[in-house]
Amino acid sequence: MGIGSKATIETFEKWVIPNYRRYPVALVRGEGSRVEDADGRSYLDMFPGWGCNILGYSPPHLVQAIQDQAARLIHVPNTWYIEQQGRFAEFLCSRSFGKAFFCNSGAEANEAAIKLARLHGGGSGRYRIITFENGFHGRTFGALTATAQPKYHEGLGPLMAGFRYARMNDLDGVRQLIDDETAAIMIEPIQGEGGVRIPAPGFLQSLRQLCDEHGLLLIFDEVQTGMGRTGTWFGYQQTGVQPDVLTLAKGLAGGVACGAMICRDELAADLRPGMHASTFGGNSLAMAAGLAVGETIEREGILEHVSSLAEYVRDELASWQAELPIINEIRVCGMMIGIELTIPSTPAVGMCMERGVLINATNDTVIRLLPALNVTREDLDEALRVVRQVLAEMANEI
Repeated sequence: MGIGSKATIETFEKWVIPNYRRYPVALVRGEGSRVEDADGRSYLDMFPGWGCNILGYSPPHLVQAIQDQAARLIHVPNTWYIEQQGRFAEFLCSRSFGKAFFCNSGAEANEAAIKLARLHGGGSGRYRIITFENGFHGRTFGALTATAQPKYHEGLGPLMAGFRYARMNDLDGVRQLIDDETAAIMIEPIQGEGGVRIPAPGFLQSLRQLCDEHGLLLIFDEVQTGMGRTGTWFGYQQTGVQPDVLTLAKGLAGGVACGAMICRDELAADLRPGMHASTFGGNSLAMAAGLAVGETIEREGILEHVSSLAEYVRDELASWQAELPIINEIRVCGMMIGIELTIPSTPAVGMCMERGVLINATNDTVIRLLPALNVTREDLDEALRVVRQVLAEMANEI
């Protein structure tokens, strides 16, 4: 038996830096889309692991792969060849393109992409990268500066030089920012922290054209949209636009810390030995976990499941919008769901939690759901019923 939520919270208050806003709940075990706290209460989680638990809690094949690998080898450094790393690189790149570099998080993957862009453009003096307002790329200094949201920059200046910010869907604005020092354009194919915002039709295609015209790299941050989240292996495959560089993390290894950068073959040599590294990146345990996740997605037909559920959710939420005036817009791509309200969305998180459903609020007015890709229709229906009930109550209070 565990020590209970109250004792856990007391330990945190004494020993852990309070840099997170936490709900007074200690989660201790889970299965599928359900998780249980230290006091025995069960929750239906529609935002498991902030999108990292892409197959939910304790999926059997993943658990077995981790146990088997841990019994043989957990970590060796990249001064040696690691069988599982080569196999996972093959798995990812054969479903996308190029070659892979492994690290531990989305921020690290984006730092690698930023370095690669500068190394590639270094001979011509190119180092600037254009990113987009409301985007989010991580908390390390390069990735933080790439994140064009002032609230994340407060008190941390001076930031890293070399970034310029554009507005999503403003192609002329992007064009005006390009100069002889520009090396790349970096964008999320769907903005996650920014509120599940999907670019206007043709915008990503136009960015690809701009990059081709000016000799720039196109970098897609797919930390949230990768590994099947949108119903295809990678979000770019929904658009018909292939980037030069792709960054991945979150669900990549089903909850085990893992990030990756994939780049076109001809760019790989720019990240030469000594220019970048990650001590734990590509370790045997994370690679075995990633392979298990990928194999499960393919074996169980989960991409098709995601696409089918997305259509159902889109229709269901459209019916809510007709009845609840506080819903401003619905945005759905695979199991990436945004409900934009006309009022602050944060109260909905606590109200849903009281009813046993875990969700997320982002960008002030957006309810964000990132359910496990293999969430059942029954669990999804139950969660949506609670969310709708909460929104109805919020609408009645206006």
